Amino acid sequence: MICAIHQPQYLPWLGYFEKIHRSDVFILLDNVQFKKNEWQNRNKICTPNPPGWQWLTVPVLHDFGQNINEVQLNPAVAWAGEHVRAIEMNYARAPYFKEIWPALRPLYDATWPNLAALNSAFVQKIVAILGIKTRLVTASSLAVSTTKTERLVDLCRAVGCDTYLAGAGCAEYMDFELFKASGITVEVQLYTHPVYPQVWAHTPEAFMPHMSVIDLLFNAGKDSLKILAERA
Repeated sequence: MICAIHQPQYLPWLGYFEKIHRSDVFILLDNVQFKKNEWQNRNKICTPNPPGWQWLTVPVLHDFGQNINEVQLNPAVAWAGEHVRAIEMNYARAPYFKEIWPALRPLYDATWPNLAALNSAFVQKIVAILGIKTRLVTASSLAVSTTKTERLVDLCRAVGCDTYLAGAGCAEYMDFELFKASGITVEVQLYTHPVYPQVWAHTPEAFMPHMSVIDLLFNAGKDSLKILAERA
């Protein structure tokens, strides 16, 4: 069985969901340190105006060293309404917007106890929309307290997996010998970003890669999983 492990991100990109799709179990690593100005509380969507994209950022209140599941959303900022307006304004003309948006829109009306809960809910909903059958588990629900590579090994063991699907940059932070000693095979995800029709890209050269997966969903609808899972 294949396991992949990643921090819960806000509206992640295609490669995140390709990793989920290739796994039997995907662990949302919600109990590791929050990193400011990365992908845990923001992502990109396409726009018709230069530069062709914009950030959607979830404002948070956090102290240095807090885990993602301890980081609070900032109640003083009306971010949810801003994100809804930005998504509706930029994707209303996309061919599958009216089909996909009703499933995601209610998440912006909910109250979330922390950033990890918000991100996990969006990931779970998008997995369901895509039709991915992978089992999703939060790391905080597992009795694992180790750190670094040992944590990854122990999480794989905790869910009964013998293969770990790692990200492309894994050589920078992982001890492969620990996996080998534990009898766990490491596979590396080398993702090739597909090109698909975008509502504001009128030529292939204008295509904007590395957007949130919602860009693909609104533009490709039921074909989204097939497109993001294409292997070069």
